[in-house]
Amino acid sequence: MSQANSLSRRLTLTATGLIGAVGIISAAAASHAGESRNLSAIALICLAHGPALLALGLGSQRGRGWSLAAALLAIGTLIFAGDLGFREWQGQGVFPGAAPIGGTAMIGGWIAVVLAAWIHGK
Repeated sequence: MSQANSLSRRLTLTATGLIGAVGIISAAAASHAGESRNLSAIALICLAHGPALLALGLGSQRGRGWSLAAALLAIGTLIFAGDLGFREWQGQGVFPGAAPIGGTAMIGGWIAVVLAAWIHGK
């Protein structure tokens, strides 16, 4: 495995761990905080994208398409969840348009999965 692939894999798996932990924490907080739409959304997004990132990080298939998919999913999830978390606890988002930017990146990540399957899949 090349040094670039090794770094990409480590970054993907690091993001996976953070996203998974945030998902569980948010789910627990949502169950104790009452009706929090933001916390429930954070939990849902993180717990849906965490396993996908784990698969991308551990998968034997490598290529720029797969790395791009992982990066878009990780960055999008972190921005989206981070923005909702800030809204929950600070009363304002991280920056204007953060949630739509994060959501768009996640959509792009899933589209990159489709493209990578056809370009790098065997």
